[in-house]
Amino acid sequence: KKERIAVIETTKGTIKFKLFENDAPITAKNFIDLANKGFYNNLKFHRVEPNFVIQGGDPKGDGSGGSEKTIPLEVTPKLKHDSAGVVAMARTPDPNSASSQFYITLESTPFLDMQYAVFGKVVEGLDVVKNIRVGDVMKKVTIADK
Repeated sequence: KKERIAVIETTKGTIKFKLFENDAPITAKNFIDLANKGFYNNLKFHRVEPNFVIQGGDPKGDGSGGSEKTIPLEVTPKLKHDSAGVVAMARTPDPNSASSQFYITLESTPFLDMQYAVFGKVVEGLDVVKNIRVGDVMKKVTIADK
């Protein structure tokens, strides 16, 4: 049972989240592949909605960009937006349009359950997540063994 950790080094500090590789294998693999290629390095958090989410992973920096591929919507009732620190893929209104943008919840957002693919949970640095502002940079994103 794999459960690697994604490490996001930001200008505000480090965020670590557990990847749900068993319950969201397609989504987790997509994030891992992008991180391992250096895709996320030096990208900004382009969206911050107080008491809702922070969002990043757009190479254009404005919410309209992505990687060169999209993945199908991968949801399971087991993975819920039940607290702050839930990591999931952003997408357009097309359920199968997730690419590289992801968000981290700032509180429970159950209305997103089964609509967006949850693939991780913050295990360290939730204080950093809550201090992220628009324009803060992900200096480096790496994948570590547990």
